[in-house]
Amino acid sequence: MTSDPIADMLTRVRNAIQARHPKVDVPASRLKTEIARILKEEGYIANYKVAEEGVKRTIKIYLKYATDNSPVISAIERVSRPGCRVYVGQSEIPRVLGGLGINILTTPRGVMTGREAHKERVGGEILCRVW
Repeated sequence: MTSDPIADMLTRVRNAIQARHPKVDVPASRLKTEIARILKEEGYIANYKVAEEGVKRTIKIYLKYATDNSPVISAIERVSRPGCRVYVGQSEIPRVLGGLGINILTTPRGVMTGREAHKERVGGEILCRVW
Protein backbone atom coordinates (compact mmCIF):
# COMPACT_ATOMS: atom_id res chain seq x y z
CA MET A 1 0.00 0.00 0.00
CA THR A 2 1.46 3.33 -1.01
CA SER A 3 1.03 6.46 1.06
CA ASP A 4 0.37 8.55 -2.07
CA PRO A 5 -1.68 6.68 -4.70
CA ILE A 6 -1.89 9.74 -7.02
CA ALA A 7 1.92 10.00 -7.15
CA ASP A 8 2.04 6.24 -7.83
CA MET A 9 -0.32 6.70 -10.81
CA LEU A 10 1.71 9.60 -12.22
CA THR A 11 4.96 7.67 -11.80
CA ARG A 12 3.51 4.64 -13.61
CA VAL A 13 2.43 6.88 -16.52
CA ARG A 14 5.84 8.63 -16.58
CA ASN A 15 7.71 5.29 -16.58
CA ALA A 16 5.47 3.81 -19.29
CA ILE A 17 6.06 6.85 -21.52
CA GLN A 18 9.83 6.58 -21.11
CA ALA A 19 9.68 2.88 -21.97
CA ARG A 20 7.38 3.67 -24.97
CA HIS A 21 4.64 1.30 -23.78
CA PRO A 22 1.27 1.56 -25.56
CA LYS A 23 -0.72 1.31 -22.30
CA VAL A 24 -0.31 1.21 -18.55
CA ASP A 25 -2.49 -0.35 -15.82
CA VAL A 26 -3.18 1.57 -12.62
CA PRO A 27 -5.22 0.49 -9.58
CA ALA A 28 -8.56 2.30 -9.82
CA SER A 29 -10.16 4.89 -7.59
CA ARG A 30 -12.69 7.60 -8.28
CA LEU A 31 -10.08 10.39 -8.11
CA LYS A 32 -7.67 8.57 -10.45
CA THR A 33 -10.50 7.96 -12.92
CA GLU A 34 -11.28 11.70 -12.90
CA ILE A 35 -7.59 12.52 -13.53
CA ALA A 36 -7.57 10.09 -16.48
CA ARG A 37 -10.79 11.70 -17.81
CA ILE A 38 -9.17 15.15 -17.75
CA LEU A 39 -6.01 13.84 -19.43
CA LYS A 40 -8.17 12.38 -22.22
CA GLU A 41 -10.27 15.55 -22.61
CA GLU A 42 -7.13 17.68 -22.86
CA GLY A 43 -5.57 15.32 -25.43
CA TYR A 44 -2.64 14.00 -23.36
CA ILE A 45 -3.71 10.34 -23.54
CA ALA A 46 -5.47 8.41 -26.30
CA ASN A 47 -8.07 6.73 -24.08
CA TYR A 48 -8.72 5.08 -20.72
CA LYS A 49 -10.93 2.25 -19.58
CA VAL A 50 -11.94 1.05 -16.12
CA ALA A 51 -11.73 -2.74 -16.02
CA GLU A 52 -12.98 -5.00 -13.25
CA GLU A 53 -10.98 -8.18 -12.75
CA GLY A 54 -12.84 -9.96 -9.99
CA VAL A 55 -12.65 -7.80 -6.88
CA LYS A 56 -9.88 -5.52 -8.15
CA ARG A 57 -10.60 -2.54 -10.41
CA THR A 58 -7.90 -1.17 -12.68
CA ILE A 59 -7.68 1.74 -15.07
CA LYS A 60 -6.12 0.90 -18.42
CA ILE A 61 -4.56 4.12 -19.73
CA TYR A 62 -3.72 4.09 -23.44
CA LEU A 63 -0.83 6.47 -24.04
CA LYS A 64 -0.61 8.86 -26.97
CA TYR A 65 2.44 9.42 -29.17
CA ALA A 66 3.08 11.85 -32.03
CA THR A 67 3.88 10.71 -35.58
CA ASP A 68 7.64 10.76 -34.87
CA ASN A 69 7.05 8.43 -31.86
CA SER A 70 7.65 11.21 -29.34
CA PRO A 71 5.27 11.19 -26.35
CA VAL A 72 2.53 13.83 -26.12
CA ILE A 73 3.20 14.19 -22.37
CA SER A 74 6.59 15.90 -21.95
CA ALA A 75 6.37 15.94 -18.15
CA ILE A 76 3.85 15.08 -15.48
CA GLU A 77 4.59 15.98 -11.88
CA ARG A 78 2.85 15.93 -8.52
CA VAL A 79 2.41 19.33 -6.84
CA SER A 80 0.40 18.78 -3.64
CA ARG A 81 1.70 15.84 -1.62
CA PRO A 82 0.51 14.26 1.64
CA GLY A 83 3.38 15.97 3.50
CA CYS A 84 2.90 19.39 1.91
CA ARG A 85 -0.56 20.23 0.59
CA VAL A 86 -0.82 23.12 -1.89
CA TYR A 87 -4.09 25.04 -1.91
CA VAL A 88 -4.82 28.07 -4.10
CA GLY A 89 -7.64 30.53 -4.48
CA GLN A 90 -9.28 31.30 -7.82
CA SER A 91 -7.01 34.28 -8.50
CA GLU A 92 -3.83 32.41 -7.50
CA ILE A 93 -4.06 29.45 -9.92
CA PRO A 94 -0.66 29.34 -11.66
CA ARG A 95 -0.20 28.96 -15.41
CA VAL A 96 1.84 26.03 -16.62
CA LEU A 97 4.42 26.89 -19.31
CA GLY A 98 2.62 30.13 -20.12
CA GLY A 99 -0.65 28.36 -20.81
CA LEU A 100 0.74 25.42 -22.84
CA GLY A 101 0.31 22.91 -20.00
CA ILE A 102 -2.46 22.25 -17.49
CA ASN A 103 -2.96 22.08 -13.74
CA ILE A 104 -5.34 19.47 -12.39
CA LEU A 105 -7.19 20.71 -9.30
CA THR A 106 -9.62 19.14 -6.92
CA THR A 107 -12.25 21.73 -6.01
CA PRO A 108 -15.57 21.75 -4.15
CA ARG A 109 -17.20 21.32 -7.59
CA GLY A 110 -15.11 18.27 -8.52
CA VAL A 111 -11.83 17.59 -10.30
CA MET A 112 -11.07 20.06 -13.09
CA THR A 113 -8.28 21.86 -14.92
CA GLY A 114 -6.93 25.19 -13.72
CA ARG A 115 -8.59 26.95 -16.66
CA GLU A 116 -12.03 25.53 -15.80
CA ALA A 117 -11.58 26.38 -12.11
CA HIS A 118 -10.69 29.97 -13.02
CA LYS A 119 -13.80 30.24 -15.23
CA GLU A 120 -16.03 28.83 -12.49
CA ARG A 121 -14.36 31.11 -9.91
CA VAL A 122 -13.32 28.32 -7.51
CA GLY A 123 -9.99 27.43 -5.95
CA GLY A 124 -8.78 24.15 -4.56
CA GLU A 125 -5.87 21.77 -4.16
CA ILE A 126 -3.43 21.51 -7.07
CA LEU A 127 -2.92 17.78 -7.63
CA CYS A 128 -0.48 17.84 -10.55
CA ARG A 129 0.91 19.68 -13.57
CA VAL A 130 1.09 18.24 -17.08
CA TRP A 131 2.84 19.59 -20.16
